[in-house]
Amino acid sequence: MKQFECVIFDWAGTTVDYGCFAPVQAFVEVFKHYGIEPTMEEVREPMGMLKIDHIRTMLNMPRIKKCWTEKYGNEPAEENVKELFGIFEEKLLSILHMFADPKPGVPEVISRLRTKGYAIGSTTGYTDKMMEIVAPAAKEKGYEPDCWFSPDSTEQKGRPYPYMIYRNMEKLGIMDVRKVIKVGDTVSDIKEGKNAGAFSVGVIVGSSELGLSQEEFEALSWQEQQEKCKKTAQRFLDAGADKVVYTLEELAEFLGA
Repeated sequence: MKQFECVIFDWAGTTVDYGCFAPVQAFVEVFKHYGIEPTMEEVREPMGMLKIDHIRTMLNMPRIKKCWTEKYGNEPAEENVKELFGIFEEKLLSILHMFADPKPGVPEVISRLRTKGYAIGSTTGYTDKMMEIVAPAAKEKGYEPDCWFSPDSTEQKGRPYPYMIYRNMEKLGIMDVRKVIKVGDTVSDIKEGKNAGAFSVGVIVGSSELGLSQEEFEALSWQEQQEKCKKTAQRFLDAGADKVVYTLEELAEFLGA
């Protein structure tokens, strides 16, 4: 009997949208709209969380909070979080259809896993409204999990809460969380998996943690690629990852698919 029965994937940066650029672009634009220029590190640090929680986290970062307070005369409040999220959502919804292409090799990996009898689930930091754009667009390009759940299905308790994983288990009929692998490209993905009690895997190439487009990554020398991948792997391991893989093909090999 095989050790695992189900693989639950994240979306942007893991299975679609190489480098996780759709939300990055929208986060940068919404903060610029309010006169604050976030760094790429600030934008990507909370990646994988429910998007309103991501904005809340960014506004509480010391440098951004200081910039906001200097500009507006008071610290950012919850009403500001909601204002920023409203603009963010509008910007993201307008571009999401352009960022739903599966990462290289993903449809083939999913096919290999299904052939070996693995159920394919998914969780996301996107809302249902966002997924209603992403999921059909990805399906057209050859990627469709057996099911997906957003934080809208768990009373807005997104990552690092484990509840989206449990909704997948319920839908897919998986009784034991120890039979579940959770795969993602952010620290919050790893924490989601660990908090659920699942085997947690970080994928490096094309991830938000790596933060590079395919063109940028391929333009690096082999040594530069190795250095950046090593740093990304360490962040996953520091967050508690049980395993780190370069690509999903490597995961498929690990699972005998």
